[in-house]
Amino acid sequence: MAKHGKKYNEVAKQVTADALYEPAEAIELVKKTAPAKFDETVDIAVRLGVDPRKQDQAVRGVVVLPHGTGKTKRVLVFAKGDKAKEAEAAGADFVGDQDMINKIQQGWFEFDVCVATPDMMSEVGKLGRLLGGKGLMPNPKAGTVTFDVTKAVQEIKAGKIEYRLDKAGQIHAPLGKVSFDADKLSENFKALIDALLRAKPAAAKGVYLKSVAISSTMGPSVRVNLQSFR
Repeated sequence: MAKHGKKYNEVAKQVTADALYEPAEAIELVKKTAPAKFDETVDIAVRLGVDPRKQDQAVRGVVVLPHGTGKTKRVLVFAKGDKAKEAEAAGADFVGDQDMINKIQQGWFEFDVCVATPDMMSEVGKLGRLLGGKGLMPNPKAGTVTFDVTKAVQEIKAGKIEYRLDKAGQIHAPLGKVSFDADKLSENFKALIDALLRAKPAAAKGVYLKSVAISSTMGPSVRVNLQSFR
């Protein structure tokens, strides 16, 4: 069992382990119990009532958080010609084609998200092992393989995140920073939960939203009452 420091143990006393808190109350509690001196990230963990081993129950998608995550993502766009110029105008941090592919093959990974135009995917696909292992491979389902590079870049910069079911049947995602107003975190929370509800697989049976907990990077986990969402 993991051991926690004195600061954590002190703030953890404010959280009743088996209690279910209303979303707004849970968010206030997470903000109050963040023990670190830096601006911690507020994370959410959602356990879904699906079988992650079955393809027809996979849950994956994207959502633009109304108030972003508090972190500006560095965007790399694989594109040529006019689409490369469009990506630069949209605010992409890095734009290129074979030159960027070569840099990555040499070990460069100074970016957070990759976008690629469809005509570049035959070349970008050669980076499958390098990008895929880091969760950076462009994907049509995530909106990162597209000719509309302006929209893709602007949404990522505005706070678009990708969520994906893991092997344990859970979704993990950031909701923002502890320094955010509680109302902003609440709106981000609702946007993500609504997106998960829309993404519910037709094959999913029984209770879909099984449990939700939020926490700061270094703080205790707070369980959320989801009755209103169910």
